[in-house]
Amino acid sequence: MIKYISTSRKLFLLFDYLLLVSTGFVCLLPFINLLAISFSGSAPVSAGRVLFWPVEFTLSSYEFAVKGGKFFVALWVSIKRVILGVSINITMMICAAYPLAKNKEHFRWRNIYMVYFLVTIIISGGLIPLYIVVVKLKLIDSLWALVLPGALPVGTMVILMNFIRQMPQDIEEAAIIDGAGVFSRLIRVILPLLKPALATVGLFCIVGHWNDWFGGIIFMNRPENYPLQSYLQTLLTSIEEMMRFSGIDYTRLLGMMSARTGRAAQLFLGAVPMMVVYPFLQRYFTTGLVLGSVKG
Repeated sequence: MIKYISTSRKLFLLFDYLLLVSTGFVCLLPFINLLAISFSGSAPVSAGRVLFWPVEFTLSSYEFAVKGGKFFVALWVSIKRVILGVSINITMMICAAYPLAKNKEHFRWRNIYMVYFLVTIIISGGLIPLYIVVVKLKLIDSLWALVLPGALPVGTMVILMNFIRQMPQDIEEAAIIDGAGVFSRLIRVILPLLKPALATVGLFCIVGHWNDWFGGIIFMNRPENYPLQSYLQTLLTSIEEMMRFSGIDYTRLLGMMSARTGRAAQLFLGAVPMMVVYPFLQRYFTTGLVLGSVKG
């Protein structure tokens, strides 16, 4: 049966599609401009001649970023941080969200724990106490200093908790009748149904770990331990130091690029891995975000 669509409905859909395409295109324009600047020479960029197509095409900014091998070392540190950090984050969030998703009849102290976690969102100990704790635990210049302080992101844990609370209770009750214990219910019943929510909170954690540059600057004393974002941040702000550690002559490259083109290349290099990961999680992202944001 062919469904009839009225003229007003067709006009609305046309307007809706045009609006969405226009909005997406407008959001994409700054990124295209950034990419064009990163591939352009310093003179046309300084003169403001670069819009959406490279002028005096050059790879000097990217060569400056990756030359000497430090880029790939920092990239590997970031990859290790994301893998370890996200694994810890998801494990901690599951362990916290599952019991907190229960009502007071099943978990007597739920409200007390919930208030405790929510207070940590509002009140923070500050940077100095955090640094002292990391120093006392002898985690300086260690990958653990980048992943342990934020092991449990409470905000994303609340999204996961609300997703679990909206799941039908009959599913878990049927598992209880079949004799499944707590861990068996969590692993065999709950986790397979959490794929959209885990993809959502996992993407939040991946982006958080990947984009964090301040932790590397604070907790790492040696540049070879910097994650990628910290390395890219210091590359143009501390050129002399990076040259001293790498032993590479950057004179030729610095004559062909400017600080603006270098920063544009850094931003693009830092964004590429996220652009690669996002399409694989996008199909779960909207469902997990919408369902997990509804308060039960």
